[in-house]
Amino acid sequence: MRLQKCLHLAFNIFLHSKLRSWLTIIGIIVGIAAVVGIVSMSLSAQQQMEERLGSLGADILTVTPGVQRATGGGFGGEFRGGEPSINSVSDRDINNLTKRDVTVIKSLENVVLVMGVVSGKEDITYSGKTAKDTTITGVDISVWKEITTETLNSGRFLTTGDMYSVVIGQSVAESIFDKEVPLNTKITIGGKSFNVVGILENSRSIYIPLNTARDVLEDIGEEEFSSISIKIKDTSLSNETVNLIKEKLMLSRGILSEKSIDFSITNPSAMQATMQESMGTLTYFLAAIAAISLLVGAIGIANTMFTSVLEQTKDIGILKAIGTQNKDVMAIFLLNSGLIGLVGGIGGAIVGVLSSTLINSFAGISNSSGGRGGMGMMNLFGSSSISVNFYLVFGAILFAVLIGMISGAIPAYRASKLNPVDALRYQ
Repeated sequence: MRLQKCLHLAFNIFLHSKLRSWLTIIGIIVGIAAVVGIVSMSLSAQQQMEERLGSLGADILTVTPGVQRATGGGFGGEFRGGEPSINSVSDRDINNLTKRDVTVIKSLENVVLVMGVVSGKEDITYSGKTAKDTTITGVDISVWKEITTETLNSGRFLTTGDMYSVVIGQSVAESIFDKEVPLNTKITIGGKSFNVVGILENSRSIYIPLNTARDVLEDIGEEEFSSISIKIKDTSLSNETVNLIKEKLMLSRGILSEKSIDFSITNPSAMQATMQESMGTLTYFLAAIAAISLLVGAIGIANTMFTSVLEQTKDIGILKAIGTQNKDVMAIFLLNSGLIGLVGGIGGAIVGVLSSTLINSFAGISNSSGGRGGMGMMNLFGSSSISVNFYLVFGAILFAVLIGMISGAIPAYRASKLNPVDALRYQ
């Protein structure tokens, strides 16, 4: 018997047992939807986390004064290529970083650029409106452009010759002054007038030249830094570089024991690897839980096929009486079970994609887990395009078909072994 004929008979069996088949299909849909939805949401969250950690600059290390507690660890603080914020430090007196520390770090291998940074709070005035105690960051304009992870929206970075120039984040203008701050306008910082030469994209930072910051900001010494930013050459050696910096700074600062360390080193590359590993483990765990639904669906398919064999016993006897071979009978029921898995897999993939898109939209996560092999589609709100991993969807459908055929293998085998005489007598 030709495969086309077997498929036609399998499809007829599927159509003539609608309710039972669709109840089984619903079980497959639930299982596949759970797997696709959970994995898609996990991949989207992981990608967004990687993008945010990537904005920290994997090749940028930051030395800050004080010892961060485990709850802070440098991860929660905002780092924008020169402006780290410390969540918590030890109760030990904090010794500020100095130019001597910068000199020590510059001499180390794998270190490309080193920039001392000062920061403090001052009042900012623009268009008659004053923002109290706003954080200002002073940067070394000779290396800042090469070491920062900020991106320009308009204008330019600070350059040699700038003294009373300022680069501000786009978010600063909107949140502080409730209006756009155009280029080449004047703002007042600490009573001194500055010319806006650049607007940073998606940033809340305000940058001015380092020497100017020492004059404008209070309690900033001529030799002191609030932090030190370090650009390294090879990110695969970031952990080794961190250890080397720690050893050299301990020696330079006269620290004999690690318990007496009065500085911290933030390594975004190490944090990114840790978070990726944690997210990957969580994804596998959730997917394993969702796979339980697929097991339930597989049992449903097996039950449906056993029932179908019983109902079709007489028909099987007729087929075998007119010369249908055992392999053809088995093929018919295998195709029937595979058809149930296929319909359930397609339905589950659709439900999984839509549910993950909806949940990600409400959670504020960009559902862009596609990456390689991603296929674009409009999200439920029609505002932006999302991409879903094509291989995940295709794999889920193929897996559903395989589950269907494996679950129907035993009932199909039993149907193929029925004695034609006994099958014809079956009532």
